[in-house]
Amino acid sequence: MVRMRVLVLGGSWFVGSGVVRAAVARGDEVWVFNRGVTPAVFPAGVEVVHGDRTRGEDLAALAGHGPWDVVVDVAGAVPAQVRDAALALSPVCSRWVFVSSVSAYTGWPDEAVDETSAVYAADPDAEGAPEGVDGPVAYGMLKAGCEAAVRREFGPGRTIVLRPSVVLGPGEYVGRLPWWLDRARRGGRILAPGRPDRVIQPVDVDDLAAFALWAGENAPGGVYDVAMPEGCATFGSLLRTCLEVTGSTGALEWVDEGWLQRQPVRQWTEIPLWRPQPGTWAVDTSRARAQGLVCRPVEDTVARVWDWLSSGGRPVSHPRRRDHGLDPAKEHRLLAAWDALAGA
Repeated sequence: MVRMRVLVLGGSWFVGSGVVRAAVARGDEVWVFNRGVTPAVFPAGVEVVHGDRTRGEDLAALAGHGPWDVVVDVAGAVPAQVRDAALALSPVCSRWVFVSSVSAYTGWPDEAVDETSAVYAADPDAEGAPEGVDGPVAYGMLKAGCEAAVRREFGPGRTIVLRPSVVLGPGEYVGRLPWWLDRARRGGRILAPGRPDRVIQPVDVDDLAAFALWAGENAPGGVYDVAMPEGCATFGSLLRTCLEVTGSTGALEWVDEGWLQRQPVRQWTEIPLWRPQPGTWAVDTSRARAQGLVCRPVEDTVARVWDWLSSGGRPVSHPRRRDHGLDPAKEHRLLAAWDALAGA
């Protein structure tokens, strides 16, 4: 028996492929709409429609394959494009699940956030970021604009917005957890930022995918922050598991966070997942958990990613990947400077 008719916008990359797998496993009838640029092998029974969401004729043709119970949009990044897709599909779709980001909050990562926190003032008809705005702020504004576009065209009751924290798991193309696993595999002295008891709140890609479908079927319209509950994982547990699963004899050298901030090293990218701002891992997920969000231990996610990499898994190519990770020579210099300070 079919549970739902599901349309996934995207579907061949990280989160999208997770949603497709989860929907098939649930017994949903699944369609995927994308450009067909990224090679992808979908589970048997998935209907694939190739087209470009920037082309009105492609969206009109897609609508002819409906109706659907829910659209899960994992690829929306430009408000005007999300608006056009929502307009085209509103007559043939009951609900829209939009995968946004905690970056939509104006206060993140500097302060704790929940669904009532302020988001960027955003234009649902924008075709790009405002002039002179770039980087994380531009990304957050665009995601907020996409949310507003869906909400305007579908209405609050038919719109579900998910704001995940950092998503980890097999297929991750940014390269945060894969870099840490590779660094653990190489062994030696490993620069670890801050304290091992620093709480972290990533979310496993398959847990996000499962909740997207559950919410699309069951949850009231609205916004849901999606991350591990606070206190369930630490930076230390993540890095220790990286050592364990790779069989490494490397040693973690925990370096004072205040000192590290004064060094010429980029937070979040050169040292993946490290950002000292207090709100980075202070996302209230109680609303999503009340609606069925279940998160596996971070140790399971680390092991799954290592298994994926060890079996030949490779992510789609993406330019952001080369921004992540600390050069070995620079890591050596930083550790030498820290040793000198500690011995002074």
